[in-house]
Amino acid sequence: MNHLPIAKEALCAQAQAIGQLAERLDGEFQRAVELILGCKGRAAVCGMGKSGLIGQKMVATFASTGTPSLFLHPAEAFHGDLGMLKPIDVLILISYSGETEEVIKLIPSLKSFGNKIIAMTGNGQSTLAKHADIWLDISVEREVCPNNLAPTTSTLATMAMGDALAVALISALDFKPMDFARYHPGGSLGRKLLTRVSDVMHTNLPKVTRETSFHDCLLVMTSSRLGLALVMDNDKLVGIVTDGDLRRALLGNPGVVNERVASFMTASPHTVKANAQLSEAEAYMLDHKIRALLVTAEGSGEVVGVVEIFD
Repeated sequence: MNHLPIAKEALCAQAQAIGQLAERLDGEFQRAVELILGCKGRAAVCGMGKSGLIGQKMVATFASTGTPSLFLHPAEAFHGDLGMLKPIDVLILISYSGETEEVIKLIPSLKSFGNKIIAMTGNGQSTLAKHADIWLDISVEREVCPNNLAPTTSTLATMAMGDALAVALISALDFKPMDFARYHPGGSLGRKLLTRVSDVMHTNLPKVTRETSFHDCLLVMTSSRLGLALVMDNDKLVGIVTDGDLRRALLGNPGVVNERVASFMTASPHTVKANAQLSEAEAYMLDHKIRALLVTAEGSGEVVGVVEIFD
């Protein structure tokens, strides 16, 4: 049996459902975003079963992109976890049918607390939709499940609506990559965006002068293991010698082994400030096809280190 046609048909049907979801977006979505933005508390997301799993994903996305949030399990909420809420919190209740018992039972308590409710359902005439302050329509024509039973297209629509809310909030909050990194200090993106050049630069600098011989320059570069040497003149940087400089010099003139650094160094080497972000330094090295940058101090311009592209 060839399973590919079935999978392709399912993906196309789901893509079409998301397109229809976008076409139906209206002022209710606008009101939902403004309600969350104006919330002095948190966006508390609540759902049962698969809706709850999607709700947890929404909370993770909200929290990591500048919108304080929490997940409230409806069954646990009914047995004491309602105490997690404050009246200033906005509730996002998820139930595709709009009739999920565990979610519906919370409405009277939430109303008495004074919480605003955003309902995400596929039925605008449902109990949940009628008692909510805002209704977000996540209805789909049918599930891609062959029996039209297993939540598939509907769960995708629910997640897509949650992501649409998150993206709108990110834009409204002007949430930048550096903000994202602050909430992800342990991730690769966080490390890249938060790390400064000064945090990883090499400070044991190999140095030569214009008058250093080819042989002695090679010894200095070999001992440093950086594959380069700074050319200094009275503590002032005047150039750099790299492995590439030596190879090109030898290919062009084998007799260069008898000459001084001044004849094969590269003047005006590329530099980066010590407090620059490592991500900026990496991008610069990739753009200019170089392996290392000399690091200079703020203000004085003194060379204080070397950063390599893999640091």
